[in-house]
Amino acid sequence: MFVLAVPATAATQGPSAEVNTFIGSKDDGNTFPGASAPFGMIQVSPIGSHYSGWRYDDSKIRGFGHSFLSGAGCWEQGGQVSVLPVTGRIGPGGDFDTADPKTFDHSRYGSRYRHDDESGQAGYYKVRLTDYGGIDAEATALTRAAAERYTFTAMGEGHVLVNIGQANERHAVTGSTVTVVGDRAVEGKLVTQSFCGGHQYTTWFRLEFDRPFKAFGTWGEAGGVPGSRHGMEGEGKPSGAWLTFDLGKDRSVTAISAISHVDAEGARDNLQSDGKVGGKLLGFDAMRTRAQKVWDTELSSVRVHGGTRDDRTVVYTALYHALLQPMTGSDADGRYRGYDDVIHRAEGWTYYEYFSLWDTYRSQNQLIALLRPQRATDIARTLLAIDAQGGWLPRWGYASFETNIMTGDPVTPFLVDLWRFGALQGREADAYTALRKNAFEVPPLNSRHAGRSGNPNYLAQGFVQYDRAFPSKGMDVDPHHGGSATLEYALADCSLSIMADALGHGDDAAVLKRRGRNWQTLWDATVRDEQAGFSGFPRPRTADGAWYTPSEGHYSPRSHHGFHEGTAWQYQWLAQQDVSGLVQAMHGAQETGRRLDDFFAYEALVSDPAGAARKEWVVGPYSYYNQFRYNPNNEPDLHVPWMYTLIGQPWKTSTVLHAAQQLFTNAPNGVTGNDDLGTMSAWYLFSAMGLYPVVPGTGQFVLHAPRFSRVDVDVAPGRTLRIEAQQAGDGKPRYIRGVSLDGRPHAAVWLDWERLRQGGRLRFDLTDTPQPQGWGTRQEDLPASPCAADPILASGVGH
Repeated sequence: MFVLAVPATAATQGPSAEVNTFIGSKDDGNTFPGASAPFGMIQVSPIGSHYSGWRYDDSKIRGFGHSFLSGAGCWEQGGQVSVLPVTGRIGPGGDFDTADPKTFDHSRYGSRYRHDDESGQAGYYKVRLTDYGGIDAEATALTRAAAERYTFTAMGEGHVLVNIGQANERHAVTGSTVTVVGDRAVEGKLVTQSFCGGHQYTTWFRLEFDRPFKAFGTWGEAGGVPGSRHGMEGEGKPSGAWLTFDLGKDRSVTAISAISHVDAEGARDNLQSDGKVGGKLLGFDAMRTRAQKVWDTELSSVRVHGGTRDDRTVVYTALYHALLQPMTGSDADGRYRGYDDVIHRAEGWTYYEYFSLWDTYRSQNQLIALLRPQRATDIARTLLAIDAQGGWLPRWGYASFETNIMTGDPVTPFLVDLWRFGALQGREADAYTALRKNAFEVPPLNSRHAGRSGNPNYLAQGFVQYDRAFPSKGMDVDPHHGGSATLEYALADCSLSIMADALGHGDDAAVLKRRGRNWQTLWDATVRDEQAGFSGFPRPRTADGAWYTPSEGHYSPRSHHGFHEGTAWQYQWLAQQDVSGLVQAMHGAQETGRRLDDFFAYEALVSDPAGAARKEWVVGPYSYYNQFRYNPNNEPDLHVPWMYTLIGQPWKTSTVLHAAQQLFTNAPNGVTGNDDLGTMSAWYLFSAMGLYPVVPGTGQFVLHAPRFSRVDVDVAPGRTLRIEAQQAGDGKPRYIRGVSLDGRPHAAVWLDWERLRQGGRLRFDLTDTPQPQGWGTRQEDLPASPCAADPILASGVGH
């Protein structure tokens, strides 16, 4: 079993010390183990050979970078300003040969290390580099500044290499400049290529040291130049500076660092704001104490009782990962670089960057709205600023531009949920105007934004055509995945219909509600999965309306055709806004339940609750295609466990969730799939707490058996939701016998947002026996489908 190494001199014993930042750092969870503040602008973490920056089994640390995304699946994601402490001679023929620029390649000079000498908590990271005589490296971070402390074992001289010509693996540096300032600082900028081959952007940086360096130099394409203060290089060229320190009396060197996407002054101001007190650098230990105090406050808003220590570590680490993004984008003076590449100022609020909306609209967005309403308000305001300054709402916003990664229309359910949760008060009209434009139009050809690129066909025929030759503004475009894009558009339209109706746009609401049933335009009742024995599946259509047929002449719902990172089997359930219609298409509630059973391998889950998920489900992080089972590693079917509840079989939701929770462990591979900027972590948190936001725009959280005996959630200042389940917490499957809210029986299978945010006591009475005739099985206790053809409850359901 993996055990988190906690230093004896830990600055805190609060919940920050229960976090294990190595969870998710293996098997393409793509988290990073280093230090960050909640929603921090800067992160300090190791760089290895993995495209995301770091993988737990990397053999060497190339340096410590200063910008990381947590859990993203694309390459080109951070690691700028690679800093590494070293020893040895720098000069002609030396360990770092100034005549040979190849010696300044961090993949060559990187240091070995041991996991036994490594620890990671919220706000603090430490590792011993075993090369160069042994060097202890530590990192901590506040919102806009970070600190690194390097403690050398060797006597004599030590060096700090500041490599700005390289970043994370596959994150190309296309240009860089560096300047050594006086005898204590180095600053500069680097232009890097973004996310999945996207746009270029600039990061400015500044590092200040706690004592003077005795010598310095810069390196470039021609080699190293001792005493040089300036360097400038182009794409793919070596570039950086070295700083030499006397290790005679003090063998520790501390650097305070800051970055900015605005300009050099922004980096200086950020360092001044968070890295200094009274004009003097904040010491490493002082910053660490502040950083972990901030995390203790953030993490203590969810208090878990019961379970093992490993259980609590998994929960608090999931909360930690969910609170890392989006990242602060405005500098200390409020300035930020907008999507028009013009500098703007956020007065009295925080502008955010990095929006993985296709992922986060499903769980992480709602968690932030629940726990951090002011953050949610600023996030919503940021999206409206992006629309106003860049001309369109984002899909996958990276730094100060749109990448167009992923498909569908994730920004609509994301913003509609924020409206539903109260984060758009006073800005409802602006938000609706932007959302309506996005839902009914297409960005101009000269815009970086792709928007709903499938809208022309979708508005005319009700579906996005499947066309792999459709021109793209980035790696992804909706017609390349016409099947899944249609389902995503329909889900988004339904959520927007709720907002339109509430704001008095009745005509729009009616149109959008009808479009919320557009999943039906792809439903081919003749498609049959011969192996499973079910008929009727979504199937892509071409622009002329014909069903798509692959070259082999047979369409299989397990094939890769037309669905983004999934198959028709996984996407068939992305119609939670119209459960009654879906049940009818699947030949009734009984057949729908049978199909869910096959999808989850339900009987195997019952017979082997601890191990069946790893044996029966899709277990490879990128095994998207040619599958028909539940894929807990990816977003399209994350909501499906609750489809059981929406057809009146809530005990089966509990069975599935218990099996899925076995995939989240206190180990480097303890996140299933990419964590996707906290999405998987937020999903786990909701599953552990006993409620989940299944249908965007409704504000409804569907209830299920919690994992812990008690969880206290601060939902507003002075308001706490206490979730009690006395029989939970021992790791065994449990089923709901009854639910009460503030002492009164609660028969409905959901709780509305308005009631949830009032706090109170939500109590679950659990049993170890499934309840096929019990709580949640009556039709009148199920929520209405918001975009059903008729105003009936979600479907004649039952078991």
